[in-house]
Amino acid sequence: MELKTVHSKLFWPAIILYLILGFYLNYVNYSAPFIEIEVEKEDGQWLVSQLYYEDWAESQNIAIGDVILTVDEHPIDHLKQLKYKSKIISANELTVMKPSGNIMNIHIKHIDIPQQFLYILIVPACYYFLTLFVAFYLHFKQRNSKLADLLILFMLSVSLAYVSSGVSGRLNAIGIIVNRSSMVLCLILLLHFLRNYFLFVKTNWVFMNNIKRFYIFPLIAFILGCIGTIYPTSNNILSNVVLAIFLILLLIISSILLISYFKYSSPQLKILLSSILIPFLPFLFLYALPKILFDTQILSAEICSLFLLLIPFSFIFTQVTERLFDIEYHITRLRYYVIFSLTFTLWFTVGLYFIAGRYLTMTVMSGVAFFTFTSLVILFYVKEKVDYRKRKILFSTKGDYIHQLYTAVDKIGKTIKINELLEKFAYEVSVHLELEDVFVLTYNYDTNEFTTIVGENITIHPKIMEEIRLGEIRRVDKVYVAFLHQDAHYKRALVLGHNNTIHLKDEELLWLELLLLYVNNFIENTKLVEELLEELKHMKQADDGQLPWLNKLLWLRFEEEKYQLAQELHDTNLQEQLHIAREVDVLVNAKNTTDIQGELAKIHIQMVTSLHELRSYCENLKPPLLDTLGLNAALEKLIRKVQERANFLLIYTIDRLYLEDERMNLMIYRLFQELLNNALKHSYATSVEIHLKEKNDGFEIIYSDDGVGCNVEDIIVAESMGIRGMQERVKAFNGHFYIDSHINKGMSIRITVKEGSEALDYDAHSG
Repeated sequence: MELKTVHSKLFWPAIILYLILGFYLNYVNYSAPFIEIEVEKEDGQWLVSQLYYEDWAESQNIAIGDVILTVDEHPIDHLKQLKYKSKIISANELTVMKPSGNIMNIHIKHIDIPQQFLYILIVPACYYFLTLFVAFYLHFKQRNSKLADLLILFMLSVSLAYVSSGVSGRLNAIGIIVNRSSMVLCLILLLHFLRNYFLFVKTNWVFMNNIKRFYIFPLIAFILGCIGTIYPTSNNILSNVVLAIFLILLLIISSILLISYFKYSSPQLKILLSSILIPFLPFLFLYALPKILFDTQILSAEICSLFLLLIPFSFIFTQVTERLFDIEYHITRLRYYVIFSLTFTLWFTVGLYFIAGRYLTMTVMSGVAFFTFTSLVILFYVKEKVDYRKRKILFSTKGDYIHQLYTAVDKIGKTIKINELLEKFAYEVSVHLELEDVFVLTYNYDTNEFTTIVGENITIHPKIMEEIRLGEIRRVDKVYVAFLHQDAHYKRALVLGHNNTIHLKDEELLWLELLLLYVNNFIENTKLVEELLEELKHMKQADDGQLPWLNKLLWLRFEEEKYQLAQELHDTNLQEQLHIAREVDVLVNAKNTTDIQGELAKIHIQMVTSLHELRSYCENLKPPLLDTLGLNAALEKLIRKVQERANFLLIYTIDRLYLEDERMNLMIYRLFQELLNNALKHSYATSVEIHLKEKNDGFEIIYSDDGVGCNVEDIIVAESMGIRGMQERVKAFNGHFYIDSHINKGMSIRITVKEGSEALDYDAHSG
């Protein structure tokens, strides 16, 4: 509730400011058509020297050399910008005198100049209102309040920068200030968003953490905008300064994404990299850099800015798909649509050029190509949805719902207790279907009472529970009831509720039906596991020894391991030995002995390689030096091998232990082996410390690194990075396993074992 309140305090002032500035900027854009006629003063008269919209000027009979008398019924000398910028930027009416002396009154409408009507009026206005709609959508459908705040502010600032570009071109004071401030502010917000997004996806941030100090740059841009309105003659210089700041920030952001992508290669970073670099490249290389270096432009800012429209919506795509869909699936599908759309767009544009190229300007051709391309991509997405709805089949078989089914089954199947299984099942359904209240309802036949897994009561008629069949999903009032499982004492159903009336789509119902069948089997198997554990517990308490079936199971497991090892040796080392034997046999029977020394040298190299492979197998099965020279020598050799491969500083100390139970030596070696392997593969650390310390009644292993760290609950639940295996080894010797880790703050592990302890500790501790 507190986070929501803070979020609302940030959201509504931003929206109000956005509405005030946006309506004013759009009003200025619509106040007069943008014509941009350059003039020069000659003999006290202002003559037309250059025309920006040549087609429009030709249709209005305006030519270079004509004299401009009045602008909007005021003498042209009253235009303030002529003192420092010889341009008529916008006007509703012109009075023009031809060289012949004829005077023309020209009334200008927005529609008379299609280019400015599209790029300066229609597209910015549509983008403005579309951004407003998306901001509201993200506000009420957010997943992470801080990320959503930054994303909303980023989109609003991009929209204001885009809408104000036309107003600043008219030398409007507010337009200049808003344009320069929002241009820089949007990149600072983007940088801030990226830092938090990297933390969200648990990726190491490669830039400075204190982003707040960068907010000085929008303040500088704001001050430069104010100076430009007070001293208009400095506008060009100040504009280049702001562009330079924009360029530097963009290069910083691009470098961060490039370095992170090549370092981690995650799909989230792939789409972020594409979303930022591709839209910014035209603006960067075709407008900003030429403007700063040569005071010219290859393409106008209006055309280059069209590509910037892709930026905020790609971030929305990232945020939404992160929760609802498999992002790699969507990237692949988008690439598929883009290839088809781009092929047709090129074919259509080339055909249009040959048919009507002489009647169309390059600006119009670019606009038509961009509109055709985006329309086709949208059309492909719409067609997919329509096809799915009409054909009533699971269109996205290899995409979101089937993928989510496999993911949910994998997560649920890792639980070993029924209550944990039901809680995990309810959570996965809640996240995937975006429902607020999802829980498992249990009906007890003995007491005729309903309960949930969280002890909550609900009123559902017992007759409904009697009638509903396995896998059936029935809508009752404002909830859905899905039959989950039944045994002699209990009947379980999944209840899906919401504050408002809900309606599940066909594909969501099918996904849920399939998941119900999986979970029903999981419950049966989990019951067997719980019964087995209970039986083993009674066995240990009764001290009856192991059951015959358990001995048989262990024996079969040993035989499987020996078979697997024999198969690996047969396919690798044994085949190499047979090959060497054949080559030696050929040399023994060879008549020509001139090259025998060279052949023997090759065979010798092969034999040495084979011996190294065989030694590697033996070392994996039994640590070297452990039985002959002891634990310390074995650990020293292991650490030397790690140091040869590691790109971090390894600090270690190894006390000499005097243990009565020699099996602990092997356990300690395996723990060192697993900890150092994790450091090599997962930590991305610059410094790693590991210490083996002697205690009066046992020993202690202390490990720490300064790597990327992780969420402790996540790695324990996912059984990743060998944590569960190390816990089980320690537990087997009645030891304690402590782990502490936070994202981007490294990891520390402490293992303590008391020799000869009779106490059993079945829980690994984390703290």
